[in-house]
Amino acid sequence: MISFLKKNATTIILLCFLALWFIPQTGMPIKVFFNGLFAFSPSEIAAEKQTKVNNYSWQLYSLAGEAVNFNDAENTVAVVNIWATWCPPCVAEMPSMQALYDAYGDRVAFYFISLEDAATIERFMVKKGYSVPAYTTQNVFPAALETGSFPTTYVISKSGNIVINKKGAANWNSDSVHATLDALLAE
Repeated sequence: MISFLKKNATTIILLCFLALWFIPQTGMPIKVFFNGLFAFSPSEIAAEKQTKVNNYSWQLYSLAGEAVNFNDAENTVAVVNIWATWCPPCVAEMPSMQALYDAYGDRVAFYFISLEDAATIERFMVKKGYSVPAYTTQNVFPAALETGSFPTTYVISKSGNIVINKKGAANWNSDSVHATLDALLAE
């Protein structure tokens, strides 16, 4: 028996890891850990390749059910994060998003938008201690902000240019993101 274990130790460890990966209670933290481990600072899009948000009309709802229109973000620097509570990359990047919101929440318009119901989002926010402004929507996304990936984050300039369009987890509380936001705020 011992010789069998010695010969197959790597296989046994790999099988145990895979089993833990697929069990929801252990799989989610493992996936979040690995997504966070490989989350790097997002890059700006070259000016000539930036697209523009032309339509800000988008009905959102706060977790309290109050109607909010994305029109409020027009002519401001905005960060729009499309995410879900069940999405490991979304959960992995949320601590850096909270830190970015803590640093810029009074100068930048933040929109954390999920297609989930408000009660699910609220439970997640309370459990994790997050205070970012989260919204739900049942409306069609503005064309420039449509995505099929979670998370997707857009950094939008005052003139409506999408300066960063990042799909997947990233480190949002980095020096380069701070420099980008500072430059956009100074425009």
